[in-house]
Amino acid sequence: MSSFSSDLSSRDYTVNIGDYFGRGWSIFKQQALLFVLFTVMLVAIQVVIAILPFPLGARSEEGGVGGILNVAFNVISPVLSAGYYFVAFQVARGRSVSFNDFFLGFNKFLPIFLTALVSTLLTAIGFVFLLLPGIYLAIAYLFAQPLVIDKSADFWQAMETSRKLITKKWFSFFALLLAIFVLNLGGALLLGIGLLVTLPLSVCIVAAAYEDIVGLNSVADAEI
Repeated sequence: MSSFSSDLSSRDYTVNIGDYFGRGWSIFKQQALLFVLFTVMLVAIQVVIAILPFPLGARSEEGGVGGILNVAFNVISPVLSAGYYFVAFQVARGRSVSFNDFFLGFNKFLPIFLTALVSTLLTAIGFVFLLLPGIYLAIAYLFAQPLVIDKSADFWQAMETSRKLITKKWFSFFALLLAIFVLNLGGALLLGIGLLVTLPLSVCIVAAAYEDIVGLNSVADAEI
């Protein structure tokens, strides 16, 4: 385990949910248009895939879910979702950003993909066999992707560091994610349009928590 993993695993901290919502909003509003446009793009891609007929798209008379584009999108979706963190971290550092920064995850495709794949599989197994382990892991892996993005950790190192760090204040993080869920529920109730704001805002809130607890590298991700 690297020194940063050891340091983080032994770190003490306080979870300040109100501060993270405030800081997350500050990050989001500085590039609100870019965040919303990127979210619209992701939604539009999924809509197109859903209406295109099989085998290209996901629409099938038999009711099956598949298709070439659907599979391809599922493979790259973790990297696209990571784009929110790349931009949020750059804003938090006080750096300028552009729409292209949402695609910086492709520079770290393998660790981001493996982190998403393995953490999802382990969490799913936890839910299938025993509900509580699944809930535990779903919360505990919250910082896994940010650690890959910001610290260039490998997927297992990032997952274990996140798990050990968050376990110390697991119930506080549960409360944080519950508050984020309520935020997105409110966005969904606004005819779903509110999700265009609340979804990227949610990532900015998690980025704010990461910034406070872990601390951001001073070097921009685009320069790594």
